[in-house]
Amino acid sequence: MTDKRIIKKYPNRRLYDTAESKYITLDDVRKLVIEGVPFCVTDKQTGEDITRSILLQIIIEREEAGTPLFSTDVLEHLIGFYGKSMQGSVSSFFQQGLAMLTEQQHAFQEQVSKAVGGTPLAAFKDMTERNLELWNKMQQDFLNAMGQPLKEPGTQEPSDKKS
Repeated sequence: MTDKRIIKKYPNRRLYDTAESKYITLDDVRKLVIEGVPFCVTDKQTGEDITRSILLQIIIEREEAGTPLFSTDVLEHLIGFYGKSMQGSVSSFFQQGLAMLTEQQHAFQEQVSKAVGGTPLAAFKDMTERNLELWNKMQQDFLNAMGQPLKEPGTQEPSDKKS
């Protein structure tokens, strides 16, 4: 079944899972994400899709609960991209990066489980090399979209300062 599970947010801030016929928490919604269950959160009064807002609340909770995924610098850079012409490119960059990370995670798990033919260290080395290749390609694509070529390692940009 490909239908999305409908979760309704009531004015009292409670979330109601219509498939389970019960109230749920943000942690329950997080578990749906982890399990890959498609869902949509709607505002009970307006019918508006507020899924993104709920997902952002979950991220905020997780960021405050332990070791943050986003540093202050990363958050400042993200905020700086809003409203600029590159906003769409940045979104695409993140989607590609996360897809690559997910692919690498699955591939690594497969290689570790198939480590019978080789050592886990060799599998990790191969995975690291593949990850580096994909990362470099993603950077190149991102910089090309911005109209800036990727610098070669060991080269310096010309200095605008006069000595």
